Amino acid sequence: MRAVFVDASPTLAGVAERLHRADDIPLGIHHNPDVTPAELPAVLDGAEIAIIDHTALPTDIARTCNGLKHVVFLGTGARSYMNPEELAALGISVHIIKGYGDTAVAECAFALMWAAAKGFAYMDRGVRAGKWLRTDGVELTGKTIGLIGYGGIGAEMARLAKGAGMRVIAWNRTPKDEPGVTFVPLETLLAESDVVSLHLLLNDETRGFLSRERLAQLKPGVILVNTARGALIDEEALVEALKSGHVRHAGLDVFVTEPLPADHPFTTLENVTLSAHSAFRTPEASDNLIEAALNHCRRIAAEG
Repeated sequence: MRAVFVDASPTLAGVAERLHRADDIPLGIHHNPDVTPAELPAVLDGAEIAIIDHTALPTDIARTCNGLKHVVFLGTGARSYMNPEELAALGISVHIIKGYGDTAVAECAFALMWAAAKGFAYMDRGVRAGKWLRTDGVELTGKTIGLIGYGGIGAEMARLAKGAGMRVIAWNRTPKDEPGVTFVPLETLLAESDVVSLHLLLNDETRGFLSRERLAQLKPGVILVNTARGALIDEEALVEALKSGHVRHAGLDVFVTEPLPADHPFTTLENVTLSAHSAFRTPEASDNLIEAALNHCRRIAAEG
């Protein structure tokens, strides 16, 4: 049995090489993060396990990957890249990795929140262009942050926000009990939050979750942060809400189309702070991620 990391970036390739043990199953590392789906059968070359970071695996391609029995997806959003049910019908199991970057993503969301509240990106662009563009920021101490989704990342965001003196409310499909966090109906969260931060998985139920109607229910002047998935939000409606000022500022790490097209309306708005789907990119999270992927491979090999 052997595994192939099909789309390794230089950073993750280095981590995999460092953490792979001599007693592990053989691991091939394909040093091409831009590999195409059509190239995957040849890259895998009969390997039983594919480790995939960001490359789509259409079902018709998977059908031609001789010997493939397992896909270890580096993250939780496998459905954005493949259809697990269709792969299961082919005898291919999809394994995801949770929790590896909870702190990294929460810290990114926290940073985007503060950048939005203070207008740092807008002032930075101005100063670099020789303009002294001063903004009136918002104090977040004592303000209410609403967390939509309360898994590991949401819990980390709550910890950070409580430490900053914010009131934390949350909505989760399964209500939870957490000290210092008040779980409320979604309508209450949208109406009362000065900051809304998204922490949902993307699936058929959550696609377009922040619809035009729900964006309209947000408290006027709200700060919106998304480090989850771009397709959770109706982007066209968000653009309109930003232009009108109903949403004071958005801090966005994820988008419906990635990389973000150069002509996207977000790039023309001063009250948007943009980052390039990088919330999880820290050395600590990368180590956690690859070690978890190798543990999946070890378990699969032990099970035969």
